[in-house]
Amino acid sequence: MRIFRVASVLAIAVMLAVAGCTTQVSGTAQRDPAQPALSVSEDGFGIVAGFEDAPTQIEIFTEPQCSHCADLQTDFGDQFAYYIGTGALRITYRPLTFLDSGSGGYSANVSNALFNAAEGGATGTQFQRFVQELYVHQQRTKGGPGPTDDEMAEMAKSAGMPDAVADRIAEGGSAIDVAEMDDANFGYLYDVDMMDTGTPTVYDVANDTKIDIYDNDWLTKLMQT
Repeated sequence: MRIFRVASVLAIAVMLAVAGCTTQVSGTAQRDPAQPALSVSEDGFGIVAGFEDAPTQIEIFTEPQCSHCADLQTDFGDQFAYYIGTGALRITYRPLTFLDSGSGGYSANVSNALFNAAEGGATGTQFQRFVQELYVHQQRTKGGPGPTDDEMAEMAKSAGMPDAVADRIAEGGSAIDVAEMDDANFGYLYDVDMMDTGTPTVYDVANDTKIDIYDNDWLTKLMQT
């Protein structure tokens, strides 16, 4: 009986040596459930996209009607989304509305939609894609009506956001006191650079530095530090 057991063990060992250690798993591969977070900043006036422990963290001061802000998204938006998704980058978007001719204008409505998008379970990567959609479809005529709530909801869907988020945007409910947001974010921008308070301005949080975004390699250099 002892000899039989030894022989059985040897036979199994030979089979493993030939076949290797394999396990057949049925079903469909699932994506990692840990996705980059999306939330409103602690002060209430920014939208934060990315993991809290991301090694590189920046703030982007942006105006929805600013053509240079649109250029920033065209040139670097895909890289922003990539780095947010990998956990390497966290972006706080701080909207401003100084190009509006009055209350409730283009930039105010888009800013409100951005804050509505921060509720309802979207990811940081989806939010970045939504920002890109908004700037790709930017109306270059200043003072125009801007996109409707329904149009922005469609952009949210194109960015991959959940239907619940798109519905919230379509409803157009007030998500932020835009005037208070504008005052607060302009104050933060003034602290970054009191001489040049234009948009887009990109601020490196860790190094307390305004980034020269007209250096074509600025993002690559930032991610390597």
